Amino acid sequence: MATPANEATAATQDPIPYQYFVLQAVPRPERGECVNVAVVLYAEDSDVLALAWEIDEARLLALDPDVDVDSVRGSLEFLKTWCDAPSHTIGRSEHRTPPVAGGPVPEARRPGARFGWLAAPRSTMLRPGPVHGGVSTNPRAEVARLMSVLVRPPRA
Repeated sequence: MATPANEATAATQDPIPYQYFVLQAVPRPERGECVNVAVVLYAEDSDVLALAWEIDEARLLALDPDVDVDSVRGSLEFLKTWCDAPSHTIGRSEHRTPPVAGGPVPEARRPGARFGWLAAPRSTMLRPGPVHGGVSTNPRAEVARLMSVLVRPPRA
């Protein structure tokens, strides 16, 4: 669900800088194995904070047949809702505790603060990768492109 501020960020002619990282599902941290499951993108100049996710259950279950896929799915859906939420709604009870995403979320109202919290390293089943940068004339469309390159399995 897009917020009114984010809806105004259609494609422009000028490149917009953004930052992004990949969220990785790490079912057994002691083994260090992971599956990329989401992309989080923040473009300060256009006030876009976007999270897109997709779980390849077969790949995740190959790492740990006992992984709670529903918990991972619930956490990703929670984080997407938190990213998409209008700033004035942050702090309400529905935005406070994701199942496996790292404990209670802060009442960060600014999209940049939310991005920073999500990008911070933590020891949970969902782990952020390093932050990278880029430019795009349409940051929302860039999320879809990054998903196809970094999260979805390569096509044969």
